[in-house]
Amino acid sequence: MSGYNRLVVCFGAMLMTVLLATGCGQTGTPTTIAETSTPTPIVSPTPTLEPPTASVEPLQQMKLERVFPSLSFTQILHLTHAGDDTSRLFAVTKRGEIFVFPNDVNTNSPELFLDLRGLVSTSGNEEGLLGLAFDPKYAENGYFYAYYSASSPRRSVISRFSVSSDANRADRSSERVLLEVAQPFANHNGGHLAFGPDGYLYIGLGDGGSGGDPQGNGQNRGTILGNLLRLDVGQVDSAGGYVVPEDNPFVGMSGVRPEIWAYGLRNPWRFNFDRLTGDLWLADVGQNAVEEVNIIHKGRNYGWNVMEGTNCYRPIRRRMCSSRFGTANSSI
Repeated sequence: MSGYNRLVVCFGAMLMTVLLATGCGQTGTPTTIAETSTPTPIVSPTPTLEPPTASVEPLQQMKLERVFPSLSFTQILHLTHAGDDTSRLFAVTKRGEIFVFPNDVNTNSPELFLDLRGLVSTSGNEEGLLGLAFDPKYAENGYFYAYYSASSPRRSVISRFSVSSDANRADRSSERVLLEVAQPFANHNGGHLAFGPDGYLYIGLGDGGSGGDPQGNGQNRGTILGNLLRLDVGQVDSAGGYVVPEDNPFVGMSGVRPEIWAYGLRNPWRFNFDRLTGDLWLADVGQNAVEEVNIIHKGRNYGWNVMEGTNCYRPIRRRMCSSRFGTANSSI
């Protein structure tokens, strides 16, 4: 998929201990939406193809070191900080806990910041408490956001919470649900949350699961499954309403979800913003043969389920992969 600034890589198994890699050189209408699993008509993909603009320098040798030798967590999925200059770290576990502890190699006693085990469903291997992001103004407003799986019915929930009067303890009763997304299957939930340099909340959602995207969600902009979303949560009200930024690429288009920032994703597991350039790097889990890392651009189509990385996975009509997506010169 030339023009998508795509890096094809292979990922190993998830690390269950906290490690450190070393050696590397508003405007709009408030909206609360319950997504359904019923597919709407497919919108034909219209990717913008451009040649890669830069070559990739070889990675320097890397090694992994145990950062906190006295700490151990069960199924840790994420590690982050609050951006409040308190030198604390927050560890997220799949089963629904958020722990807080000082950023000190000698620390040995994390505190339980928030326990969501009564709300979080882990019945599916890829379900659980999957994402955590602190508001850019957390030091002032005490808000943070969580992405978790829930059951009866099976769905993904994105909620805002507040810290309590104790800086190391959240107020569970403060939950304001922003978005609930019906999940047809237990896998491909995505789950990462992050605030961009623009102050908006970005949310990664998988294609709904099973294998091969049987509902065609990746190329269907009428659903928010299989997409990266961009929301303005700066005006969340008591009912959890958010605002869609007016400069989102599909605002005002009939039959297209305005929350979408980029689409054609299979299972966007983790992403991050480059602190120097602001570029958004996103890791998308492959189907059978190829894992990928994409630099995300506004409104772009990243190919799934027509493409799996640089491979043609399921052409939707004759010569689709070569003529519309491209199969050469697609790696950076």
